[in-house]
Amino acid sequence: MAEKRTIARPYAQAVFDLASAQRQFGPWSERLQLLTAVAADPRMQRLIGNPRITRAQLAGLIVEICGDRLEDQGRSLVGVLVENRRLDMLPEIGALFAEYRAEAERTVQAEVVSAFPLSPEQEAGISVALKKRLGREISLKSSTDETLIGGAVIRAGDLVIDGSVTGHLDRLASALSH
Repeated sequence: MAEKRTIARPYAQAVFDLASAQRQFGPWSERLQLLTAVAADPRMQRLIGNPRITRAQLAGLIVEICGDRLEDQGRSLVGVLVENRRLDMLPEIGALFAEYRAEAERTVQAEVVSAFPLSPEQEAGISVALKKRLGREISLKSSTDETLIGGAVIRAGDLVIDGSVTGHLDRLASALSH
């Protein structure tokens, strides 16, 4: 079976093209999140796999659950996904759409995990440094992990900067063992 991202790509690209033409990235992100949540519900999962439920009934039920939060084009997307038996692709479609959107808006989601809580000034400094290095607007999320002992680990896209004490100790142990 083909990889899920490969199957999801044309759907995500079509939604992205539509959202781009309409300049409606935010609303489409919200619609995809809503549809993903509805399709992931355990009760809905039982209906999706039920051979007694027709595709039209399933699409109608999803549209009814979403109510007025889903406009005509969103309802059309539901119909296409149900018809092609691709509702299970919604998480991948949403993730790919988010990647396309970030690329178009020249933004990147970054995460910093530190041993101790960061001050707003430290977070701002990290954001500025990442913006300079990556040439993109940075959306920074921070959290703490005491097991790092000290320092921080920063992840932004494919970039990982491990400045934690635990990371340094692991690299030292690896170097000594070779």
